[in-house]
Amino acid sequence: MQARTTMRRILVTSALPYANGQIHLGHLVETIQTDIWVRFQKLQGHECRYFCADDTHGTPVMIRARQEGITPETLVARIHAEHSSDFDGFHIEFDNYYTTNSEENRLLSEEVYRNNRQAGNIRVSQVRQAYCERDGMFLPDRFIRGRCPACGAEDQYGDACEVCSGSHAPLDLKEPRCALCGDAPVERESEHFFFRLTAFESFLKSWIRSGALQTEMVNKLDEWFEAGLQDWDISRDGPYFGFEIPDAPGKYFYVWLDAPIGYMASTWAWCKREGRDFDAIWRRDDQMEVYHFIGKDILYFHTLFWPATLHGAGFRVPNAVYVHGFLTVNGQKMSKSRGTFITARQYLELLDPEYLRYYYAAKLTARVDDLDLNLDDFILRVNSDLVGKVVNIASRSAGFIQKRFDGELCARYPEDGGLRDRFVAAGDEIATFYAGREYAKAMRAIMQLADEANRYVEARAPWTLAKDPDKSDALHATCTVALELFRILMIYLQPVLPKLAERCRDFLRLPPFTWEARLQPLQAHRIGEFSHLMARVDPKKVEQLIQNVAPPVESIAQANAKSAIKAGKSAPAASNGDAKVAASASAPAAPTPPVPPPSPTSASATIDIETFGKIDLRVARILAASLVEGADKLLRLTLDVGELGEKTVFAGIREACPPDTLPGRLTVLVANLQPRKMRFGLSEGMVLAAGPGGKELYLLSPDSGATPGMRIR
Repeated sequence: MQARTTMRRILVTSALPYANGQIHLGHLVETIQTDIWVRFQKLQGHECRYFCADDTHGTPVMIRARQEGITPETLVARIHAEHSSDFDGFHIEFDNYYTTNSEENRLLSEEVYRNNRQAGNIRVSQVRQAYCERDGMFLPDRFIRGRCPACGAEDQYGDACEVCSGSHAPLDLKEPRCALCGDAPVERESEHFFFRLTAFESFLKSWIRSGALQTEMVNKLDEWFEAGLQDWDISRDGPYFGFEIPDAPGKYFYVWLDAPIGYMASTWAWCKREGRDFDAIWRRDDQMEVYHFIGKDILYFHTLFWPATLHGAGFRVPNAVYVHGFLTVNGQKMSKSRGTFITARQYLELLDPEYLRYYYAAKLTARVDDLDLNLDDFILRVNSDLVGKVVNIASRSAGFIQKRFDGELCARYPEDGGLRDRFVAAGDEIATFYAGREYAKAMRAIMQLADEANRYVEARAPWTLAKDPDKSDALHATCTVALELFRILMIYLQPVLPKLAERCRDFLRLPPFTWEARLQPLQAHRIGEFSHLMARVDPKKVEQLIQNVAPPVESIAQANAKSAIKAGKSAPAASNGDAKVAASASAPAAPTPPVPPPSPTSASATIDIETFGKIDLRVARILAASLVEGADKLLRLTLDVGELGEKTVFAGIREACPPDTLPGRLTVLVANLQPRKMRFGLSEGMVLAAGPGGKELYLLSPDSGATPGMRIR
């Protein structure tokens, strides 16, 4: 076991949600990830503070307020209350949740600007930009729509194309129009202020290689360095909701200049309230560590502009910026039409927030991979892990302690064959996983311990011991051990499930947990009355959640099957049964002639790269293969998929692949296929094979050197 480390002082932030919309499940990937990390650090005994704020400035807020007939200040105050309520509902524990429309933020923004201007880091240039004569304003990038100058896609924004992913200037758009009134904008010249980002290239290259970023993000920044950094326009013309630039009437700081300064402003407001020294935090780097959690879509701002403006103004730069991927729901981008754009409030009206906290934790890694909320898997995993494994340990033991032993655990911790020692020792590895943001690995390690605890209870069967008066001591010992193992599991799970941990502490009559509390066992301790700790996820409520958003979503296999039928092609075979279900579901009511299969030499209909990118192909090692009783063509495969854990797949390869020849082989798994309930069990993906079928099927295998869990690109 690791020795107690010296207390650290840590400041943590997550990206500021924009005050022009609701908090949704995508936002919560970040705030939950951050909150877990903060709670873990506090559990370790460190001083860890979590700051955030609403990002309030910019034209969209101004326009929305105008449409609602209220002031921007009134709008952002209302949104702030809504955001605060949503985050509180998911147990996000901020030390201060603030707003960028604050006096602290104005003063700090002006200081950052003045210091950089005095250091020669600001230049002034004339720029030509789009101006809407009807609305009487210069149009921000996102308020101009038109055809992409690169690929010709219609209805694209003024800064980037969602089809080809290319970036461009607003005036480069073909047939541009104002997004507010539809008129074609005109070009006008205006004086703008630019931050000399190009002057900080050497500093930035050094900083990003100091351990401040994940390797894949360093590689991404290298691409931008190779393409050449560009000076950054930090000003906007009025009318604009934001801070006016000192000594420049009618000019305002661009929202991305003052937004990240909101981290500092939130800290300053907290310091004034708590009597702490702001300068020791943000003007020195030896008093407190600073970490940012952000999504990959705002990488450029947080890893180039932000550290450069801080450094240029004489402030400290963050120790690290931790970047995460996007959220998909059932393998699809969040979309209202698909029923996958779920707000925090819609979720909270139906489901326990700790279900989502656990599911996200079970899938989050330190890499920048996207996270998929598969709703079938969500139900199964939460019910299996939290209710079926963890809570089950206490529910099968606590009643006997109350009824037979007056709530008293054994006076001395019983002999358990070293089981408790293994649980305690596992805390070092679990702590390493938490600290490294490898939450999925931490959850797997914890659930493996829960499996051990349940095997212990099953083997000793306290319900059987309770029937024999001569085995009272064995019953007492068994239940004492079970509840001690349960307590240790809840210490490990507290960063993820703070409210469940609180209910468990109340039932066990314990003070707030610390990580070191696992070291001493409970003995001669009186517990309280056991009550229901957590309900199972109700599939009907999950279905209601989707119905409240939009029509039900389809799995990838179902969508592909329907597309194939519409195109006059047979649906592809799927080892987990999705295609069969999809084909039957989409068949017309009246009989129709069968559609002939495509010629073996013909190619399938083409798809674009974005569609292909939705398929998560992984290297998997076959751990076990067995016959499936009652199914002539199926084998049950147990697969090791690296960081994704073990998965079970039912594959129709029995005629071609004797099961005793498969263990140890590497194969290719479609990892994000919607799990399929079959009468034999749950199939969690699809392995790939070539050939017409029957005995002529050839399981695909990656080249030597590939390891389980690797993405196939």
